[in-house]
Amino acid sequence: MSELIALFGTLQMQVIVILVIIDVILGIVAGVVKKEFILSKLGNFMKGPVLAYILGFAVIEMVGQALPRLALIVPAVFALIVIALLASILKNSGRIGLPLPKVLSK
Repeated sequence: MSELIALFGTLQMQVIVILVIIDVILGIVAGVVKKEFILSKLGNFMKGPVLAYILGFAVIEMVGQALPRLALIVPAVFALIVIALLASILKNSGRIGLPLPKVLSK
């Protein structure tokens, strides 16, 4: 059990969880603002991307610890997850109406 706590206590996992929370909150606000909020969509989101990002990264982290030759994929997967979450956060920010630079709004 302590291995599981240590796995979810890493800085990388904390960053992913914080970004997921921000994304969910912005998604809910965007849905309410656009009058598109459906509670069942939140449940589907929690099953899909949230589990994939958090549990998927946990599995990759365990693989990196168990097989040191594959440890190089852990930072790469972390970077890809952060990029995907930041893109979703920017998308939801734009849906709310926050001004985004033209480069990011394309």
